[in-house]
Amino acid sequence: MLFDASMFLLSTVPDGRVFGLDQQTLISIGINLFNVIILAVLLSWLLYNPVRKFMAARTARIASQIEGAARQAQDAEQLRVEYEQKIAEIAVEREEILEGARKMAAENAKQTLAAAKAEADGVRERAADEIEHERERVRAEMKQVIIEVSTAMTEKILVASVDDAVYERMFDATVSEMENAKWLR
Repeated sequence: MLFDASMFLLSTVPDGRVFGLDQQTLISIGINLFNVIILAVLLSWLLYNPVRKFMAARTARIASQIEGAARQAQDAEQLRVEYEQKIAEIAVEREEILEGARKMAAENAKQTLAAAKAEADGVRERAADEIEHERERVRAEMKQVIIEVSTAMTEKILVASVDDAVYERMFDATVSEMENAKWLR
């Protein structure tokens, strides 16, 4: 059809002319220009405005997503700061608790050491008293044994004749008996 229209226009052109700038050509150009303008307005109304609205909505949606992401990043940063602050507070509290526990352990150790020292002193004093009592008892026993031995010796000496040979024998026998006896220290 376009081919037929162009052939028709070419056939109306006077002989010897390829392009004629006459009234018919100007009217055709005006009609074509008017058609192009109507087509452009119609297409912009049908296509461009919806596409522009769609792009504006898309731009707004992307902007809101970017703002939301920025808010989430800000919230995350705030949570991170709060978390680090709480960790620092926990570390300080932990150190305080450990210091308190160390002080309490040191105080308990001092008290236990003092109690053990007092108990050891008491045991030492009781042992010293028992040793002193044992010494007194051994001294009394030794006095008694010495008195008994002296009495026995004297009795043997008096019973026997006062012969020097007999006396020497009795003295040696008594000394050997005393050597064989166990002495307590």
